[in-house]
Amino acid sequence: MSAARVGVVTFPGTLDDQDAARAVHLVGAQAVPLWHADHDLKGVDAVFLPGGFSYGDYLRCGAISRFAPIMDELIPAAGAGLPVIGTCNGFQILCEAHLLPGALTRNASLHYICRDQRVRIEQTATAWTNAFDQGQEIVLPVKHGEGRYVASDETLAALEAGGHVVVRYVGGNPNGSINDIAGIRNEAGNVVGLMPHPEHAVEELVGAPGTDGLGFFTSILKNLVDA
Repeated sequence: MSAARVGVVTFPGTLDDQDAARAVHLVGAQAVPLWHADHDLKGVDAVFLPGGFSYGDYLRCGAISRFAPIMDELIPAAGAGLPVIGTCNGFQILCEAHLLPGALTRNASLHYICRDQRVRIEQTATAWTNAFDQGQEIVLPVKHGEGRYVASDETLAALEAGGHVVVRYVGGNPNGSINDIAGIRNEAGNVVGLMPHPEHAVEELVGAPGTDGLGFFTSILKNLVDA
């Protein structure tokens, strides 16, 4: 097949779109810029919602982005099976758009955190984690002030019972997320939300903790080839 086309969405205040685009390029795919005001997904094969401070986080993080025109296209496309991943602010947007359950709230410490964090891959049956081994531990950067995942007891029970917790913090919980949750998936496994930043761990030279993040990008290529 020709090079997979992965859309990278930019909202006002997005910071990591160029990092995400470079990570997509490094695995041999084509990064397609998508602007928040677009009404067209440009026929992409998958979508990456990067981190940052969309609209300055003046309301709840991601709450304004959820109503951007591009989301009118993305929400039904994700519901129909389009692979979508949101990291950090992108995870917040996916929750606000109800593509994923729960919410991201202020860190338990009430302080912004920025550090390398060990996490464990809990589920490989997703479009974005199939290149990993179940239980594999990797190191990814975290940098956020609102990364504490919360959900109702009923939702948490369903996530755990259904195997929808994709990534979990190990060796310390940086933000107080319930059940050490660092990332979750939807029922179909095509939508994943992740608080750490795989796009910042793809090159030995500048990926401070290493290249452990590459697996998320090679996973989507494998998913698209196997589809």
